[in-house]
Amino acid sequence: MKTVCLKDKSTIETFFRSNVFLHIYSLGDLDYFFWPDTTWHALIDEDAIQVIALIYTGGKLPCLHIHAEDNKIIYAEKLLHYLVPTLPEVFHAHLNSGLENILKERYTLRPRGKHYKMAMVNKSLPMNVETSQATGLSKSHLSEILNLFEKAYPGNFFEPRMLETKQYYGIRRSDELISIAGVHVYSQRYRVAALGNVATHPNYRCKGFGTIVTAKVCQSLLTETDHIGLNVKADNTSAIKCYERLGFEIIDSYGEFEAELK
Repeated sequence: MKTVCLKDKSTIETFFRSNVFLHIYSLGDLDYFFWPDTTWHALIDEDAIQVIALIYTGGKLPCLHIHAEDNKIIYAEKLLHYLVPTLPEVFHAHLNSGLENILKERYTLRPRGKHYKMAMVNKSLPMNVETSQATGLSKSHLSEILNLFEKAYPGNFFEPRMLETKQYYGIRRSDELISIAGVHVYSQRYRVAALGNVATHPNYRCKGFGTIVTAKVCQSLLTETDHIGLNVKADNTSAIKCYERLGFEIIDSYGEFEAELK
């Protein structure tokens, strides 16, 4: 059993293709748009990769992703034990339930709650939504986007460069941006995408705007990708119902944490 740092995209892709929906974020991060901000570690046993960890540094804080299938958890534990001494002083972590205990001796953890991974399994449903109200957003709209997130989603993971994907859409009322949806990950090369940064102004919620902008993003993505997924907080029942109406199903869960060196 050994750990290695992976540099070959095709090796990483082959491993993740065995369960695309579980690893959509990681597959998307192989794209040239994200690749420079990634580091990949693998645990190898019996001459085969058993689990891969991704450290992504393109956001506000580094983010550690380790999500193994149930029969590979023991390998995920061993890999995380190996990585702990090398991790940043502060970072986000997306982990299989229980793996956070390995971090506790060295890090103070602030839980960000249980999350679900959801996958689009019915591609016809978003196509049935009338989305003419939603229009494309670009860097020219950055100030109003940031203003909306400040009011509606202050704990977001939005990065302005994501607007370069041309996969952000919004709805306006009285010349004010009141609803937005976009992506966290998007790759035409790997034909995957992860929805993200979905938010509606508090004064306009429960009126269907979130469904419309999300459907518009899905309609656009379906012309360029084969697999669409997302992560959502498990207690966000209204968002989960919205995604289910658009053809998504829950496929797995994980814990999200912010870790800071003691």
